[in-house]
Amino acid sequence: MITVALAEIFERDLNKVKQEISSYTDEKAIWKTVEGISNSAGNLALHICGNLRHFVGNTLGNSGYIRQRDLEFSSKDIPSEILLKNIDETINEVKTAVQNLSEEKLTSIYPIDVFGKQLTTEFFLIHLVAHLNYHLGQINYHRRMIK
Repeated sequence: MITVALAEIFERDLNKVKQEISSYTDEKAIWKTVEGISNSAGNLALHICGNLRHFVGNTLGNSGYIRQRDLEFSSKDIPSEILLKNIDETINEVKTAVQNLSEEKLTSIYPIDVFGKQLTTEFFLIHLVAHLNYHLGQINYHRRMIK
């Protein structure tokens, strides 16, 4: 079933986010921005976690996570160990939620109207994988640019 593949891809790519955050040689650089780049790697990592914990962990897995989206972009100077812990919590919530989805739930309409039209849960999960990877690429580019 596709849930096995999705859970594996989410875990793999969230571990890549951890690897990117851990690769910064200066922890303060995680939070730097440069002209033309509005989000730091730290804020992108917070956004990835908040997005997945809300749309997958809580909405599909009933984790109880309450999203504070504004803080994903306004928080600064959070120690990398806390960011990494947040990513680990995201991995656990997302894997659990995705692995427990039935075929019926996958093919049903996602319970939140996100884009102004109905989407299947399966389609929305694939969208979330793409969203994760978009921001993962931004973090990778940020890390190399900030050096």
